[in-house]
Amino acid sequence: MRVLHKKWLARENPPNAAADNYLAGKLGISPWLLNILNLRGLNQEQELSEFLNPGLRNLIPPIHWPGVEHAAEILVKALRDGKKMAVWGDYDADGVTSTALVKTILSWHGFEAVSFLPHRSTDGYGLNCNGVQQLAEQGVNLLLTVDCGISDLEPVALARKLGMTVLISDHHLPAAHLPQAHAICNPTLPGSPYPSLAGVGMAFFLMAQVHKLLEPFSKSGRDIRSVLDLVALGTLADLVPLTGQNRILVKNGMLVLNEAKRPGIAALKTVSGFSPAAVLSAGQISFTLAPRINAAGRLGHADDALALLLAEKADDALVLAEKLDEMNSQRRKQEDVILKEALQMADEQRHCPGLVLYAPHWHSGVIGIVASRLVEMFYKPTIVLCDEGGMVKGSGRSIRELNLHEAISACKEHLIRYGGHHQAAGLSLELTDLAPFRTAFFQKIIDAIGPDPVLPSLCYDAEMGFALASSPLHLNELELMQPFGIKNPEPLFLSPPLLIKTISHFGNRNVHARLTLCDEAANISLKVKAWGLAQEFPLTGMGRRIQIIYSSRLDCYNGIPGIDIQLRDWKWLA
Repeated sequence: MRVLHKKWLARENPPNAAADNYLAGKLGISPWLLNILNLRGLNQEQELSEFLNPGLRNLIPPIHWPGVEHAAEILVKALRDGKKMAVWGDYDADGVTSTALVKTILSWHGFEAVSFLPHRSTDGYGLNCNGVQQLAEQGVNLLLTVDCGISDLEPVALARKLGMTVLISDHHLPAAHLPQAHAICNPTLPGSPYPSLAGVGMAFFLMAQVHKLLEPFSKSGRDIRSVLDLVALGTLADLVPLTGQNRILVKNGMLVLNEAKRPGIAALKTVSGFSPAAVLSAGQISFTLAPRINAAGRLGHADDALALLLAEKADDALVLAEKLDEMNSQRRKQEDVILKEALQMADEQRHCPGLVLYAPHWHSGVIGIVASRLVEMFYKPTIVLCDEGGMVKGSGRSIRELNLHEAISACKEHLIRYGGHHQAAGLSLELTDLAPFRTAFFQKIIDAIGPDPVLPSLCYDAEMGFALASSPLHLNELELMQPFGIKNPEPLFLSPPLLIKTISHFGNRNVHARLTLCDEAANISLKVKAWGLAQEFPLTGMGRRIQIIYSSRLDCYNGIPGIDIQLRDWKWLA
């Protein structure tokens, strides 16, 4: 049974909280915006000021992150001693941007590093012994991992046996035992000032310290801020919380990214349908640029995405960007096919607390996206699996109420390998273990959240009629809350009763709806987009009354100012 509507919840202020006009004036915002920030737990002047002004001066110095000072000292000494270095990343956008960042900063100081990005199908995620052996045969004796490595005990042990100095920069949750690397940088380790960095964020702090240590010798004169476009792209792609340090990195990184001085970024914007000079939002970066970087690792080899980000000539970058764009189109087609088949299987598990769906022929590079779409449709923890490399490989996505990593960890006796986060995880197992794993996983879901289906909730920030929804003053203030994402969602508002004046359908196969809604109390009509909901709004719906939860933002598409209102949920009124 697909979930269409959600439970509406109003954000509530803490007890005894009251609007503080003096504080609003001191911060240079309206009491209305201050109240929205208060509803999100931002109540102290200092934290409010840092949220509204996320400058780089508020970044925590690199030496305060676990392992960074030690790792940087080892790395710099090894480089200056002439060791041959390799950087081993992951095949997704976080890993690719991390690798590009490391190679870029090393090049400023005259050092080169071999890059190793595993192939999704033949190598799998993380380090592997075959790859380590290959690097050793190439003379590599200094190995840095980025966005991986924290769970790879055996490959790290082999690397050390082969005489390598091994440094790990990762952000994934560690297992019970850490690998025996020479140094480990990970924001989830004890003593970390902020646990939610993306892999590229952790790599940034490490390489910022390396840059500081090497600068007196190389006198490169390079500004570390110039790589923040890579940090923003990788962080947004990895869907980590956009709070604290991530907010600072992304906010400032987007300024660099939108300048598009890097040929690969300019080309990526071009093939995504934007001008290289276009100012993109966090959402546009996450859902247009990042998928094209990810497409290389999903359907081809992530080396193509790395080459794009490191390209020095515009013509070379455009050729690579067009290749990634074509891969992304292929990915979308495969996604549609797999989703159609998965929906038929999901119907057979409609009474289960989660979904564990398997077909041997599905593409491993696409199953994670399909899992995300199924969670959106059914609001159940979902794992989608296929055959790869002689075993069953899966990608899981979860709902807010269930820690997926913990649930899968509790079923580890059925697994060969697993890893991930609260909301996303990967795993591999033998086909004979699939049925017992499914049974155990469903039981863990029941143990954690109960046997009954969970209705997703939708929190709205305030009640707001169309007078405020169309006010440039209020919409400009909302821009101060950008960038929006995980843990800092775009503000949503509850409308008064509205009259549907017109309905039209648009898009490929007319799957979207555009509604003209009238706030009769304010005598204001506005156009509202309802993405993918044309079937829910037939033309016969004109003249009916409705109440909606919606977002409202300024829109300057093609340089023409306007208001972009998007429907998030609705209720028909009698």
